Amino acid sequence: MYRFLVWLARIVLGLVVLAIIGVIGFWTFAPAYVGAQRNNVLDHDPFPVSEEAAALHDTLIVGDWHADPLLWKRDLTERGDWGQVDIPRLVEGNVALQVFTAVTKSPAGQNYEENSAETMDNITLLAFGQRWPMRTWTSLMERAVYQAQKLHGFAEADPRLTVIESAADLDAVLEARAAGEDAIGGILGIEGAHALEGNIDNLDRLIAEGHRLFGLHHFFDNALGGSLHGEGQAGLSDFGREVVTRVASGPYILDLAHSSPQVVRDVIEMTDIPLVVSHTGVTTFCETQRNLPDDLMQAVAQTGGTIGIGYWDEVACGQITPEGIASMIAAAVELLGEDHVSLGSDFDGSVETAFDTSELAALTHALLAQGMNEDQIAKIMGGNMVRVLRARLGG
Repeated sequence: MYRFLVWLARIVLGLVVLAIIGVIGFWTFAPAYVGAQRNNVLDHDPFPVSEEAAALHDTLIVGDWHADPLLWKRDLTERGDWGQVDIPRLVEGNVALQVFTAVTKSPAGQNYEENSAETMDNITLLAFGQRWPMRTWTSLMERAVYQAQKLHGFAEADPRLTVIESAADLDAVLEARAAGEDAIGGILGIEGAHALEGNIDNLDRLIAEGHRLFGLHHFFDNALGGSLHGEGQAGLSDFGREVVTRVASGPYILDLAHSSPQVVRDVIEMTDIPLVVSHTGVTTFCETQRNLPDDLMQAVAQTGGTIGIGYWDEVACGQITPEGIASMIAAAVELLGEDHVSLGSDFDGSVETAFDTSELAALTHALLAQGMNEDQIAKIMGGNMVRVLRARLGG
């Protein structure tokens, strides 16, 4: 019996050691592997950039309404060898303004047609695998807080980045750029107000942590109402109306990306502010479940808001080169007008792209090739974003 117990103890100890080695290996290698696989940039030869386009691009205020690099285990102060956006590449792409969005829940098997809010959540596993603080493993709110704290940490480590929380911060970044500095303004947002966990008081904490852009939904229905990819296609709930009223009454931005058509209608009816759809395509160019109907896009534009055009397959029907994205932007301008089209890459949002943020001069080149003039390009590449940010952050 003694020998048997010794033998059993050795087996148990061996299994424990193997489990520990497995967890350490998972923590060491899995995050970078998964992040690289989920945020691939297609291999390509350099895209054409004429001297005219390069010179124009250098004069632009470039802004992007949506990217998710805070989700991944990367130091954004260093130029990454995977992923699509970080501070050095923002400098290379002459980007002045970048919204960094906190992703807090994503249903396993997510698709653009229909998802259940009860499906296993991928971000829980990602939080564990990337060794986020334990408080984030069970709380969506804490995940939004943690990602905000990550961006503040990057800003402390790299003086080129400023976390914008007011119109004064925005003006300071733009003035620094006008003086020749490589200044970047980062705006924090949440991708889906399920991060509030059904408690309006949590909005105060997110605001205190620096969040200024509030998306109502992601890939599933939540306490605020229906998602574009949920099960019910419902409009705003009473709680959703409470959140919308609160955000609209303060110096914050409302983002309708991923919300159901009825939620979009409800928000337009009950607010009088410029609204944003941060990352999308337009149905007139690419008819897919991910893109809202043209009439709703026009209604958002009529609020004085803007539509951020994304760079990935499901919003662009596979036309994801700079030339293809420029074609979609041209279609959006024809539909909505040049004052209501912006950039909304969805970089690092588990999407494959044909270029990263360092290559945005190629998009300027492609817009020139579409026949757009310099004033139109300046609006699309960042001017329209600046206008909406000033209108909202200034209260």
